[in-house]
Amino acid sequence: MLDSTGGTTRGETLIDPVVFNPYDYAFHEDPYPTYARLRAEAPLYHNPEIGFWALSRHADVQEAFKDNTRLSSANGVSLDPAAYGPHAHLVMSFLAMDDPRHMRLRQLVSRGFTPRRVGELDGRILELTRQYLDPALAAGEFDWIAEVAGKLPMDVISELMGVPGPDRAELRRLADLVVHREDGVLDVPQASVAASISLMGYYKDMIEQRRRSRTEDLTSALLDAEIDGDKLSDQEILAFMFLMVVAGNETTTKLLGNALYWGGRHPDQVAGVLGDPDRVPDWVEETLRFDTSSQIVARTTAVDVEYHGRTVPAGEKMLLLIGSANRDGEVFEDADEFQIGRDSTNKIASFGGGVHFCLGAHLARLEANVALTEFARLVRGYEVDESGIERVHSTNVRGFAALPVKVQVR
Repeated sequence: MLDSTGGTTRGETLIDPVVFNPYDYAFHEDPYPTYARLRAEAPLYHNPEIGFWALSRHADVQEAFKDNTRLSSANGVSLDPAAYGPHAHLVMSFLAMDDPRHMRLRQLVSRGFTPRRVGELDGRILELTRQYLDPALAAGEFDWIAEVAGKLPMDVISELMGVPGPDRAELRRLADLVVHREDGVLDVPQASVAASISLMGYYKDMIEQRRRSRTEDLTSALLDAEIDGDKLSDQEILAFMFLMVVAGNETTTKLLGNALYWGGRHPDQVAGVLGDPDRVPDWVEETLRFDTSSQIVARTTAVDVEYHGRTVPAGEKMLLLIGSANRDGEVFEDADEFQIGRDSTNKIASFGGGVHFCLGAHLARLEANVALTEFARLVRGYEVDESGIERVHSTNVRGFAALPVKVQVR
């Protein structure tokens, strides 16, 4: 039996067809029942009103990540109309490019954003963690996002790029506004546009300062990055810096929040980690699978493509549902159960795949592991105050704007 989206129902009774709207605040509260129905009933879903198609099964999403010829990134990775189109690379850097432009820019950026440079941050990440965590733990009750998770990733990015300490709180506020989506508004809200312009202006000034006088930061390294005489333009550096703030900062804040939330919901599971901080990487990896920060990315069909017996014309938006892929029962046993310690690192879709595999994956894991290891070392138990939780509302990022917790320190 076919439903109106072209999928197949699994019962004999006609049921209402699944409706998927990434802007819906109710969907943000819990997207996973919708994902389950999409995988079962409409593995290729079409929403003609908003104007997109979507792939939800793990095999399809992973294959789509590798199919960078038929599925183009040149219009960007966002569903939002204002952030989608040939201009997308101005704010999303090489995420919004196809090869060879993508590979050229990625290789040049990699000359500055090296594993060594990231690895050297280990000690500084620990210092920043203690700077925020110690007073929060001393208080006993605090908002994990406001006091720790919302500060640390932005400060790590700022540390990398050379942003002075006094400016970081304002940049965090602007970065939060960039990803926020308003109920009923099917595009980027005006406040997000204004925040983006402010951030761009700040980093543009910073690049000009480094042009006049180099320092030891990533911004200076990007100015000097060179391959066979080819160098990055100021505009290309600016776009990468903006990408770092949005993709690198926001997703890691959400990862830290999601980890603490689901640990709090499963005290029996997290107790083993709090008793043995060496198990923190298992906690991080299961959070990345079970409730990943980056839920949805967009592509554009470069040619007519066929999935599940249907043809998607060239020039259409195709959403890859990462959050759904990570809950696919065909790949993960007991996929809807939070199980710290399961071996899924090589299967999760959280950092993408193919040529666009996330350049910051190592940094995100490093930050989460350092911060949560310190938390596990200092805390013997904690509870989440469900009544004070506030969710972030975004078409592609999932996490918390507020997450009050009560801790029992060692």
